[in-house]
Amino acid sequence: MPTRPLVDRDLPEAQHMVRRAFGTFMGVTDLDNFWTDFDYVYGRFGCEHTAAFGADHDGALAGVNFCTNWGSVGFFGPLSVRTDLWNRGIAQPLVAAVSDQFGRWGTRHAGLCTFPQSTKHVWLYQKFCFYPRHLTAVMAAPAASVGTLPKEARYSVLSPGERRDADAASRALTDEIYDGLDLRAEIRTCAARNLGDTLLLWEGSDRLAGFAVCHWGSASEAGADCLFIKFGAVRPGQGASDRFGALLDAAGVLARDAGMATVLAGVNTGREPAYRQMMARGFRSRMHVIIMNRPNAPGYSGPEDFVLDDWR
Repeated sequence: MPTRPLVDRDLPEAQHMVRRAFGTFMGVTDLDNFWTDFDYVYGRFGCEHTAAFGADHDGALAGVNFCTNWGSVGFFGPLSVRTDLWNRGIAQPLVAAVSDQFGRWGTRHAGLCTFPQSTKHVWLYQKFCFYPRHLTAVMAAPAASVGTLPKEARYSVLSPGERRDADAASRALTDEIYDGLDLRAEIRTCAARNLGDTLLLWEGSDRLAGFAVCHWGSASEAGADCLFIKFGAVRPGQGASDRFGALLDAAGVLARDAGMATVLAGVNTGREPAYRQMMARGFRSRMHVIIMNRPNAPGYSGPEDFVLDDWR
């Protein structure tokens, strides 16, 4: 089955399809009100660092898939197929389409997340040489009740020149974690589409200790009354654990300032010290997904990596 790029007119049906497919798989009874408090389609479509594909059946949209470019790292999803067309071979060409896109981007470490209990999903992705590794725990904790953030901690208040400096500093930081990892487009998209804000943790006037791309609001990927950290990281090496704690604390303050009750973040359990610190700080798992990587390597999910991400 051939695939094609998604276009603007596909978006309402694509959003409906994503919500219906995931709700059906998860056994939701009220599909009409499932996942209506956040969005995985409009916020990703047409971004500078994403690509979106569709597959048609009898002249109508039958399946969709999205992929995201974080420099040397890329991931895909949500992959969704119309529920009346499940098990009809529509998903495989959509995985092939994003795999080809990774090739065009020069992605060196590609992946996805899926449901660990679904042998069908795991088997499908293994056909394309993606292999399961550690779980990612999607964890939540209450927003902070005390604390303040300095003005320079929020990307949204920076001047254009200061934003360029912050972008460059984030790129230098992530490159220390994994060669070529680049979140600059994610930061710019969050600002340009008003999806939330990027939290910046500085040491001194110009050294970035850590940052977190944070979403909130119904147009974002966060969910109701929630600040969602789509990606967060601190500079590796000596003191990384303390910097990670400071970033979590600052995210709690930002959540409160944004009027959100909860901080939500994913941490791969291969990053055991980061995972343990989150549990010690009161974060509790809401769900688990399993990461599948190509090549079958840890990427930036080792015990030395104090990183938050969520490839849903």
